[in-house]
Amino acid sequence: MKTEVEVNRLDRKHEGHRQKSESREKQLLVSIMNQGIDEPLAGVITSSGEIILLDGFKRLRSAIKIGMNTVPFVSLGDDEATAIVQMLRLSNAKALTMLEQAAFVEELKRIHGFSVAEIAHRLQKSKAWVLVRLQTLSSMSDKTASAILSGEFPLYSYLYTLHPFRRLTGAASQKEIDEFVSLSGGRGLSTRDIELLSDAYFRGGEAMRAQMRNGDLGWCLQELKERNRIRNEGSAELSEVEKKILRDLEITQGCMGRISLKLTSQGDLGGGQPAFRVQAEVLIDGVLSRIDKFSQVLRGFYDRFRQA
Repeated sequence: MKTEVEVNRLDRKHEGHRQKSESREKQLLVSIMNQGIDEPLAGVITSSGEIILLDGFKRLRSAIKIGMNTVPFVSLGDDEATAIVQMLRLSNAKALTMLEQAAFVEELKRIHGFSVAEIAHRLQKSKAWVLVRLQTLSSMSDKTASAILSGEFPLYSYLYTLHPFRRLTGAASQKEIDEFVSLSGGRGLSTRDIELLSDAYFRGGEAMRAQMRNGDLGWCLQELKERNRIRNEGSAELSEVEKKILRDLEITQGCMGRISLKLTSQGDLGGGQPAFRVQAEVLIDGVLSRIDKFSQVLRGFYDRFRQA
């Protein structure tokens, strides 16, 4: 049932779970100034009289800006956990982002003691749906999560550009992810620009990182786009052998980084499974027997190109 509540009574403790959008908030502000609040804010009124807000933070901030003292409000349940479940069940209509869903799912698990199975049952979702959201949040630092929820860095770019650097290649530490988000966030970059910059940051070497740390993102983007243009123009002229060599070099570079990182992070693997030790010994012996010759050939190839 809809009721009117005073804005200063609303508990905004979940505000950090909801993603901000400056453009959307400006639109809401104009709409509320002209028409008032059409859709009531939602949350829960507890048995002790607390009014906890779960949905409608943009509307509330807009209402406060224009001096409204009360706002329409509906309670989604008899207690906080039930209200969170109800909001998540309605999230398809409300269009909560995956990170927003993850934050509330984590709260159900950590604060309210729900198991993964119970959350899945109450939300009428699969366990995999719940686990994906918990894992997404657990792989993200508070600093990066805050940048995304504040609207400074796009969630899409984190999920489909940055997260794979950790999950698939193991090439990026959380500290490096945080630094990249800090360097590129809040600059109005497109997802394509972020993709170009992230590839340069994580794979382009220290020189490119230094330029980004100096704030030269514009120069970096221009340089990267020019390289792409030259590469695309030149790729049409490459022979099949040249294309295969470039692809093999790219794979080799990636494998070297992943193996170095994994062996370093695992420490002493001497106590591993016998089958692993036997196979690893054979493979490493084969690599080491070829590495000097491989390095010599690669160095000669590289030097010829530099002198050309």
